[in-house]
Formats: sequence, structure tokens, C-alpha cells
Amino acid sequence: MSSAATGRDSSELMLAIFDAIERRDPRRFRELVHPDFEIHWPPSLSYGGSYRDLDVDARQGHRSWAGTWDPLQPTAAERRMDPRVVAVNDESGEVVVLWRQRGRSRAGESFDGPVLGLYQVRGGRLARAQMFYFDTVALAEFLANAA
Repeated sequence: MSSAATGRDSSELMLAIFDAIERRDPRRFRELVHPDFEIHWPPSLSYGGSYRDLDVDARQGHRSWAGTWDPLQPTAAERRMDPRVVAVNDESGEVVVLWRQRGRSRAGESFDGPVLGLYQVRGGRLARAQMFYFDTVALAEFLANAA
């Protein structure tokens, strides 16, 4: 496989993952994720930390990204992430995606902020994800007020 095809494949994989997340399709998401998947969120967020288990939830004393955002994204407009692949490194399998985190509280307060994700593809599946929010303070305030 040529490097161009590898980069294209990695880009297509990441866009398919974002599509599954936006559509709230956990079956499709699991198909695209490596069995040894790990995810890293900023520790200052309510769902922050590093995890290998896709099923992190309140039973483990931790709130997941989906558990946090599902109630704050009642429509497709809030779930829309507008992902854009900005870099692919075929040698390392890394892909950088710029996307939007959107939400709306029950009180009508909105959040719309950019996020840069560093992803690693291994064996044609997503193996690692690490998110970098541009303004974690504003996001943490929004989440605290929305709770």
C-alpha cells in the first residue's frame, strides 16, 4: 500500500468515526476502534482522565464523555462536530483532526469550542485518542453550570 493510500485510509477512518459519534451509533464506533483502544481527556473535565475501557460510566465513579454530552446535545445541530483532518503521518499512524464541541444546557446556555484531537491508527482501526480543547476553562464552566 502506498503512503498516499495509507493517509487517505486513515483520514477516511477518522471521518467515519466522527460520523458514528454524531449519529450516536455505538455499534459502528466499536467496529472502527482497536480492541486495545485508549482515550485521554483533559483531567480538569468531569469526564477527564485516561481510559482503556469504552464503557466508562457512573458505575466506576466516573462520568463518560457520552454521559456528559448526550443530555447537552438534544439535536443534530449540537451533535455536529465538523471534523477536518489537518495532518496525517503515515509512518507513525498519527492523524490530527480539528473538530467542534457543541452543547446547550437546559437553561439555554450554549457552548461551541474548537478541539484538536491527536489520534493513532493501528491495523486500520483507531487505537489511541487524545483531546486538546482550546479553552478548557470555558468548557469546565459551561459543564458546571449545565449540571
